[in-house]
Formats: sequence, C-alpha cells, structure tokens
Amino acid sequence: MQHMASSEALSSASGVLGDAHRRNPALAGGVAHVSHSYSMFLPSQVQRASANGKSDHRLVVEPPSSDSSPDTEGVTPELEKAGLLNKTKIAEGGRKLRKNWNLSWVVLVGNSLVFFKDPKSQNPDSWKPGNSRPESSVDLRGAQLQWANDLSSRKNVFKLRTVTGNEFLLQSETESLIREWYRTIQNVIDRLDKENPLDNVLLYSLRRAGSVEMLDQSGDEDENRGGNKASLPRSTSNPESSEHKRVKSRLKKLILRRPPLQTLQEKGLIKDQVFGCGLELLCEREKSSVPQFVRKCTDAVERRGLETDGIYRVSGNLAVIQKLRFAVNHERLDLDDPQWDDIHVITGALKLFFRELPEPLVPYGFFHDVVETVKLSDYLDKVDRLKLLVLSMPPHNQHTLQHVIQHLRRVMERSDSNRMTTQNIGIVFGPTLMRPENESGNMAINMVYQNQAVELLLSEYQQIFRSY
Repeated sequence: MQHMASSEALSSASGVLGDAHRRNPALAGGVAHVSHSYSMFLPSQVQRASANGKSDHRLVVEPPSSDSSPDTEGVTPELEKAGLLNKTKIAEGGRKLRKNWNLSWVVLVGNSLVFFKDPKSQNPDSWKPGNSRPESSVDLRGAQLQWANDLSSRKNVFKLRTVTGNEFLLQSETESLIREWYRTIQNVIDRLDKENPLDNVLLYSLRRAGSVEMLDQSGDEDENRGGNKASLPRSTSNPESSEHKRVKSRLKKLILRRPPLQTLQEKGLIKDQVFGCGLELLCEREKSSVPQFVRKCTDAVERRGLETDGIYRVSGNLAVIQKLRFAVNHERLDLDDPQWDDIHVITGALKLFFRELPEPLVPYGFFHDVVETVKLSDYLDKVDRLKLLVLSMPPHNQHTLQHVIQHLRRVMERSDSNRMTTQNIGIVFGPTLMRPENESGNMAINMVYQNQAVELLLSEYQQIFRSY
C-alpha cells in the first residue's frame, strides 16, 4: 500500500489515473475507488514531497465496487464515521500520562482514526481531508479496543491502544452513540487484521518495546509538537520490503539474545517492586511477617513524629512522596537522609503503600462481614466477632494489621500534642486499610462503617490481638 492524497492533491495525479484507465478498460467511465485500508496524506506533504523531485507516492486504484460512492471532486479515502467525542491521551509509548479531557472532532477514515483541533464547523456530510488541521492520528492496524469505565469517573468510556503503546480514552454522554463508535472502530480493526495483518514477531516486539525505529514502522502519529501540520498515518504496500525485513531480522535477534527475567532478577539488574506488590508475595520475598517498608516508616514516625500536629492527617509534598516511592522500589531508601526530614512525607508514603496494594490490608472478602459486625448493637458481641474475623485473615494480613494498629495506638496516646484522637485516626485509616471490591453501594455509608471498624480495633486492641 502507498500513501493517499486528499481530494485537492489527487487532482495532480490525473495522469496516473489516465494511465490506469488505459491499462485497464474496466475502469473506463467509472470513478477509481480507494480501498478502506489506505491512509490519506495532507496536501502540504504531497507538495513538499513533489518539490523535492523524489516523490515515490503511487496512487493505487481498483475497479469500483457496489459499496463505493463517487466523489465529484476527486478520489478520497472512504469516510467510515465522523463526529464529536471527548478524548484524552493516557499513555505514550507505554509511559502513563495525566488525563486531560477535551472535545475533539473524530474522523474514522481508511485505516486511520484522526483527531481534529477545531470541531466547531464540522459535520460528517461536508468533511474533507483538507478542511481542518489534524491534532493527531492513529493507525488502527494491530490496535486493541476495550471498555474502560474503571479508568475514569465518566461513564461510557472505551480505551484504544496502539501497537506502539499509545493509549486513548474516548467518551460520550450518549450510550448508544459511544457503542456505535466502539462497534465501528472494532469492525475496522478486525478487517485490517484480515486484509493486512502485522507480522507476529513485529507486533509482539512493538507491544513489549518502544524504540524509535519500531515506532517509525508502526505508522502511529503523535501530537503535533513542532507547529507543523501532523501527517496522517503511513502504511507500507509491500510487507516483505527490504526495510521490513531488516527490522524484522533485528527484532528476532534482539528477542533471542535477551536473557530471561529470572536471570536478570538473580543478578540484581531488575528489582521487584514494593509499591503495588501483593502483601503475601512481598512478605515471602523479604522473609518477614510485616513488610520492611511498613516497619521502617512506623519506626521513623515513633522516633521523631509522634508529637507532630496532624500526623497522618496532614498531607506531605506529593512530588517528594513519589521520589521516596522510587527510592523504595529501587532499594535505596534511608529514612534518616535529610531529604526525608518532613515526617508528613513518610506518613504520606505509608498511606500510599496501603492504598496501592492489589488487595487491601483487610481483604475484600472480609469487608462485608466487618461492616455487618460494626452494625451490631451488642458491644461485646461486636468485639468478639471482629476478633474472629481478624483471626480468619491470612497470616501476613493479620500480623501487618496488628503492627499498624499497635503503632496507631502510640500515635493516639500523644493526642494532646498531635490532636489525632481515635476518631480522627479512624477517619484517616478507615478507607486506607479496607474498602469494598466494587463501589456499588453508598460510599458515604461505607466510609462511616470503615472508620468505626478502625476505631474499634484501636479501642479494643488488647481484646482482639492478645492471642498473638
């Protein structure tokens, strides 16, 4: 496949079309139809390429089909769909980005999903490739689509991931509209996979890596950072071209030479993460009943922060907390280092650790029982039942919960100085230590019971944990 031009630029290709008609009488009297899978090409780029005298863009035509519609102004890629959607880019080359929603005019044409900056004057019937300035474009070949309502507080959201690791969220308030977009884009992806599938080795490597050379091969275009018009995706007509073979060969050699993950871990070249790691896996790796990071943080707070006003309630500097997190994950943490002098940074990192556990310290399966226990009217029954629930938890969860509650009692004992009473600690640590797997109920009501459960653990620590 070669690049396609917009309707304005294609007028200059009349000679090529004339030759095609002469060579193929079947084209006489008909309008050349361009296949869905061909990308388009902005007029400015066609002019630049021809000005260099080295343009190699050949227009590929095929006999008209029953589903094609003639365009009196020239040959254009067939427009699948166009309209207004909310769009945000959440990853670039596998690197996560902050959400920045904006309204975008989205056009599905050929094998490309194109985003335009100025959607105000556009409508699907009058859209032409040269009418507006594209903000970015995505090559759908090898892309993946999935619903992603869990990635945003908005409803009706789906995620588009390209082979280069770029990820977009698309959203509309109208459910029927966003489902129609999802279905149409998925149909295009499926069709492209059948018509011109990416080589398995190339696709695998693109999704695991993200080198510049590989990105160039994918045809995925990024946002226009230099002020020039962003070109639409490029695609290659001959998958076995010399350049394709060269990249394929290099990728195969790279994959074969790469040592297994276990070897890299044994040599210390790859460190397992601490934040986001499962509690049981982390404790087994460290050969301890309580994660070392939790012990280090609580020890630091008890040495120099028990009388700090608002300890655990006041937020630390988020940038420094992230810096501390990086140091923890790379096993370079020394909490006596002057850069961690702010005790609120340490307490913030500890709370972040518990929030990022794949499963909370109080496992999901116990949340409903804990809530029902807190609702009991008889206080002694409430304490006894909570004790049984704690004893039923996995060993690492039991010991870590006991360690944290014991530490928070020491904080509570200095409430005259730090103003962290039982109730205040419950408010801070209720949602941090336990939460439901699905927030289907009333979050405000759940939070009340979460807080009360932590308060009960603090008040009845001796009764609940004395058998340990």
